[in-house]
Amino acid sequence: MGWEFLLTALVVVLSPGTGVVYTVATGLARGRLPGIAAAFGCTLGILPALIAATFGLAALLHASALAFQVLKYAGAAYLFYLAWQALRNAGPLAFDRDTSGPADLVAVARTGFLINMLNPKLSLFFLAFLPQFLAPGQGAVELQILSMGSVFMGLTLVAFIGYGVFAAAVGARALRSRQVMAWMSRTVAVAFAGFGARLALAER
Repeated sequence: MGWEFLLTALVVVLSPGTGVVYTVATGLARGRLPGIAAAFGCTLGILPALIAATFGLAALLHASALAFQVLKYAGAAYLFYLAWQALRNAGPLAFDRDTSGPADLVAVARTGFLINMLNPKLSLFFLAFLPQFLAPGQGAVELQILSMGSVFMGLTLVAFIGYGVFAAAVGARALRSRQVMAWMSRTVAVAFAGFGARLALAER
């Protein structure tokens, strides 16, 4: 595992995606601890994709059009559901700090987990990404993939916690106006609807 892998993985982790948007939105909406919970959930959601890539299940997903379509549409439907929740200012993305009450950290983490787990592109990404950095003679392929995947998850966790904590700090100052909260709810709803549409139209 060289610096090329670490640099590439860091760029991928920091790139905006559904997990980043969810973590930032949760930090803005609910505060620091829920933002951290969202980071943990999104990171754990990577684990099924890593296991699939390690043991060849991702290759099966790539080969089976039906399996890919089922998982893809399930993921897209969940993103559309989150968009609808955000538009209604309800659920884990509610932008009302005065009336939301104590955050349900388990529910927040579960949402982040499902966002990544239901994304078939993540498994295919690992299948295409990790083998590029395999080193001959450095141990079993499965162990190398698990090792690189673990580092990738560690980078994800650290970066996402940073996103969540920073968003919470910004939200504590910025989200005082109901007009601002309504604007943020609509923005997040549009973002998740866009992610859902992109996933629904994605090809393998």
